[in-house]
Amino acid sequence: MKVVGLLSGGKDSCYNLIHCVQQGHELVALATLAPPGSKDELDSYMYQTVGHDAVHLVAEAMQLPLYRRVIKGTAINQCSEYGSRTASSSSTSEDETEDLYHLLLDVKSHHPDVEAVSVGAILSNYQRVRVEHVALRPEISLTPLTFLWQRSQSELYAEMLDAGLVSILIKVAGIGLDERDLGKTLGQMQGKLERLSAMYGAHVCGEGGEYETLTIDSPLFRRRIEVGQTETVVHSDSGFGSVSYLRLKNARLVEKVEKQKQGGWARTPPLLDDVGRRMLKAVQSRAGSSKEEDLSEAVNGLQLDEAGIDLPTPSIRRKGRYVVLSNITGLSSTSTTPEDQVKTAFATIQHLLSSSALGLEHITHINLFLRTQTLFARINSIYRTLFGVSPPTRACVALPSLPPNCDLVINAIAFDDTSSAAPFDRRALHVQGRSFWAPANIGPYSQSLVQAEKCWIAGQIGLAPSDLMLEEEVGKQTALGLQHARRIWTATMNDMGRRGVERGWVEGGVCWVDRVEGVEVARRGWMCQSGGLDEDEDGEEEGEGENWLGQTNAGGGRVPPMLFVVLPQGHLPRSAAVEWQITAHTGRIPPSITNTPATVEDDNDDDDDNEPGSDTSDVSINRFSTTLTSNNTLFELVHTITSSTACSTFGILTLRRLSSPTDADADSKDAFTTSIRNCVDKSYATQLFQPVTTAYKEALALLKDLLSSTTETLLDQSQIIPCSSVHTLADDSTAQQVDLALVWHGI
Repeated sequence: MKVVGLLSGGKDSCYNLIHCVQQGHELVALATLAPPGSKDELDSYMYQTVGHDAVHLVAEAMQLPLYRRVIKGTAINQCSEYGSRTASSSSTSEDETEDLYHLLLDVKSHHPDVEAVSVGAILSNYQRVRVEHVALRPEISLTPLTFLWQRSQSELYAEMLDAGLVSILIKVAGIGLDERDLGKTLGQMQGKLERLSAMYGAHVCGEGGEYETLTIDSPLFRRRIEVGQTETVVHSDSGFGSVSYLRLKNARLVEKVEKQKQGGWARTPPLLDDVGRRMLKAVQSRAGSSKEEDLSEAVNGLQLDEAGIDLPTPSIRRKGRYVVLSNITGLSSTSTTPEDQVKTAFATIQHLLSSSALGLEHITHINLFLRTQTLFARINSIYRTLFGVSPPTRACVALPSLPPNCDLVINAIAFDDTSSAAPFDRRALHVQGRSFWAPANIGPYSQSLVQAEKCWIAGQIGLAPSDLMLEEEVGKQTALGLQHARRIWTATMNDMGRRGVERGWVEGGVCWVDRVEGVEVARRGWMCQSGGLDEDEDGEEEGEGENWLGQTNAGGGRVPPMLFVVLPQGHLPRSAAVEWQITAHTGRIPPSITNTPATVEDDNDDDDDNEPGSDTSDVSINRFSTTLTSNNTLFELVHTITSSTACSTFGILTLRRLSSPTDADADSKDAFTTSIRNCVDKSYATQLFQPVTTAYKEALALLKDLLSSTTETLLDQSQIIPCSSVHTLADDSTAQQVDLALVWHGI
């Protein structure tokens, strides 16, 4: 792609340009924003302005045209979001972000064929969100290239030095830094910055505003910058740190003493990190194992139910502040195309939500089920117009045996945050730039969304982040997809005051696979996240990074529950082999979720005594089982629950036919019954996974009998999900096929 580079003159914007070139893109122009008049430094939330008087030299050194605009706006909108959550386009005309819009519009007028914009953001969601909001507007339509995003700062700093990037400090504003550090190179400052990071938590790359730089040499420079005379300007001084900057008086370009090689300048991070490579080794070590063959033989021997599965009528259920809509279709006498069905389905959703005074902007997560993935582009073309900023997360798969002429089914989870009495902070991570981190979500869904401290993570497949191409090998897809989920969860927690993932926990989830042989591959990958593979299977000690599962990995010896759902080949996005869909929790107590408006009938539940915003460590994974007989058929019922004192619970209930009573040990029936009542009392969202075979019907009849004494509506309000087969983790952590599964989320 042809690229315009956003240029501050600092190390980050210049180093990202190197990566752009190495990824095969062509630099055609540079663009910068400068403070008005004779100001050297502008107190901007968005832009680096110190050193602006030398930016033209950077452009000249690269022999590229430079487009410049004066910053006229101020930081009016200082929120984490920029724009409206509704589909209507909105902006704040006097905000400094809009200066970038006019700058890029000018670039487009001179270079109509430019396709992408280079952005040097590393950790700043504030900056990234605004650049993406501008770049992706229809009249701009530039793909953000953010190859430094979420990189380790220490690694990135060292790579800049190795690449031959020479930058000097031109502003200091952090603890332990003063005017004596001005003018020093990154190489001279590396040791000191690492020490300040260890002592005070300072950002090695200056992401906390500790310092700013000017690049004076780069592999992309035809000539280098000679700084010449400077003047030190001190803004403020204290015993903890100085705020001062350099004013450049006569900087100029000079010839390089030694020409640098035009290639191999910057290190491209490996596709899989250490944890991902360990996982790949684990899943590949058992490729074609007897366990895979046994699962395949068992599934291939099942009798298909050619009649398919009927969906219940669309439903809405409210539990506390959660509002859940299930089995929403777009079928009507006038909806004859997939596009029409999308519009009809969301018209139904809007109508149902309006009964609780809510709208589409209150939806946190959507499961989008299609008749076939060949309809995805047509359906997504309408879907993408329905949401504004911070859209809900989404998982999208195609399902077998949907009703005739039904092109899509929607399951949506909304949250009522309208009450001012209990403020709920909705935080979305919606990264739309290409990077080495995780796949960009260009358009209608976020990578993660936190509401009431519960984190919904969008379904992840094995796409290479830099070019969004699907990896071919199944094991690599499995490892890469789960790496994406891990990195998204880690970034989500880091964005919340640099919380570590160890303070929260992964609740569990659903793993979609496109063939039964993939179940064992995915199982090994999931077990590897907690070091849960037997030593004789893996042969390695547990490595760094597996603690991303958080507190559920700290005790009890169990991994978070995971349901493995087999679909026919071609039913996952991009014909992927595996898709991971997980939820997590930040570890903080939210305000009362059951404190709903008086007009809404609320299910009673014990509110937490702990103060909202405080941390909790009371999280456990419990497994209950029993055996029951239905029509002379013996079933084992297993209920695995991740629960806490933080108003969030996740559970998987499975039913499996037994050949004899000795095949399974049963816990106390009373304990199992209590766990079922816990599900009924706490659940707000339920999904019923029904294999498209004749075997599920007896299990479903037993489940209805089991729940009939407690509720008649739970199954009626469950999202029905037909599939080829369902598998779960047995007590010994092996993969075990079951006849029916109920997945639920509760408070």
